[in-house]
Amino acid sequence: MEQMQTIEQQTSMGSDAELVSIPATPRGGVSTPVTPPGQLSPRPMPTAVSAKSSSWGPTPPRLLSPVSVSAMGTPVKRIIVSLKGYLEEVGHLTRLNPQDAWLPITESRSGNAHYAAFHSLNAGLGFQALLLPVAFSLLGWSWGIIALTIAYFWQLYTLWILVKLHEAVPGRRYNRYVELAQAAFGERLGVWLALFPTVYLSAGTATALILVGGETMKLFFQIVCGSLCTTNPLTTIEWYLVFTSLCIVLSQLPNLNSIAGLSLIGGLTAVTYATLFWVLSVSQPRPRTISYQPLESPVFVSSAFSVLNALGIIAFAFRGHNLALEIQATMPSTFKHPAHVPMWRGTKIAYSLIAMCIFPIAIGGFWAYGNMMPAGGILNALYMFHNHDIPQGLLATTFLLVVFNCLSSFQIYSMPVFDSFEAGYTSRTNRPCSVWVRTGFRIFYGFISFFIGVALPFLSSLAGLLGGLTLPVTFAYPCFMWILIKKPDRFSFGWYLNWGLGVLGVGFSLAFSIGGVWSMVNSGLKLKFFKPN
Repeated sequence: MEQMQTIEQQTSMGSDAELVSIPATPRGGVSTPVTPPGQLSPRPMPTAVSAKSSSWGPTPPRLLSPVSVSAMGTPVKRIIVSLKGYLEEVGHLTRLNPQDAWLPITESRSGNAHYAAFHSLNAGLGFQALLLPVAFSLLGWSWGIIALTIAYFWQLYTLWILVKLHEAVPGRRYNRYVELAQAAFGERLGVWLALFPTVYLSAGTATALILVGGETMKLFFQIVCGSLCTTNPLTTIEWYLVFTSLCIVLSQLPNLNSIAGLSLIGGLTAVTYATLFWVLSVSQPRPRTISYQPLESPVFVSSAFSVLNALGIIAFAFRGHNLALEIQATMPSTFKHPAHVPMWRGTKIAYSLIAMCIFPIAIGGFWAYGNMMPAGGILNALYMFHNHDIPQGLLATTFLLVVFNCLSSFQIYSMPVFDSFEAGYTSRTNRPCSVWVRTGFRIFYGFISFFIGVALPFLSSLAGLLGGLTLPVTFAYPCFMWILIKKPDRFSFGWYLNWGLGVLGVGFSLAFSIGGVWSMVNSGLKLKFFKPN
């Protein structure tokens, strides 16, 4: 009987060795193990042991036999391992909205760090950066560099906050900026605070891209065609229409992940033309009457408002925060591989490239033109001062890169609007949009943007005002959201930091908006409706 029990014990220990521990065998004299009544005998000890074995005690009693432990442990262990693997592969037990599978932003969740870098670079670097030398002409060297540096790291910190808050609440992914604002500020207040600036940053930026893209196409055509096409050239409105038609064709790509290739093209062209602009400007002779003294006014109030307007232009140069959550929503997320890891990796790459572009544009553009920088930025300055000095082919290539970037940026900035259109349709009909409905929405949006661009051709001249109005989305709201959702300890460093940055952001927003309005009045901006230049 004892031999049978010993064989069963050895078999059990061999099949599931990690559940049964074998005590070390003492070396020494003869020792007879003591077995408590009613328990299985341990493995027989060797007969030859030393005298030191007297220090060894009996084997601790087992409440269950190894056979029972193995029989119970193996199924339970398998269930635990299977459940752990399921959670790691499937995710955080996130309650997904079935409607998200029908919408452009969340229709595809196959994004990765590369896609995040493409989208972030395309969204974060654009024509707004070309206006930075204008701000330097109002601030001067020292304050211009200080303000641009502070703004860059400030917006990088708030972008990190948005990436972390995407899945701040277990079981919930905030796929859109307005959703996160509602979770932090409440349903009504969140919509009231975040809806207008995010709508402008999407639809308003798309309209401004039509203006910049159409005018740049006109310049490109004038350079390439020259005197051969002066008999009956296209008007500015017709160039807007041509650019809008190209945007509508490209907008038929179904979802955010499907335009990753366009975002890559947009980001590369933005880096290329930004580099070309400041390199060409620096390499050419500077104007003889150039001066680096900030433009001043004899009236103190006028000088103060000019400074505020310049700071608003710097704030307007940093864009893309309204799209950070939407970009992150295209990625899968699990316990083992959360979405914020590839998102932040791609974002760091993108904003490193952005820093390598915006600082040289601001510093090099101001060095080349000083306070003679026109209100349209370095693009207009290059064409105004060096139209006949730079080879026409190189100048035309630079303008063509701007057109490609505007076409690509239009797609990513329009995607939240497409998402809103389709969300309204699917919530009413409880079915996904057909190809014809989706195409109709995008054609309608394209021509509405074209109509607004023709009606308000001065929209791109309101950089200071618009920068002030949309500044909280980038610099203030994320700090308040972190406090309300993460709830850091009161009077801690993080608590003071986010409260301070949030309050400063709101204060700067009001001041920059006032400075933008004053700049419009002081410069005599003529609001010519339906009269493009």
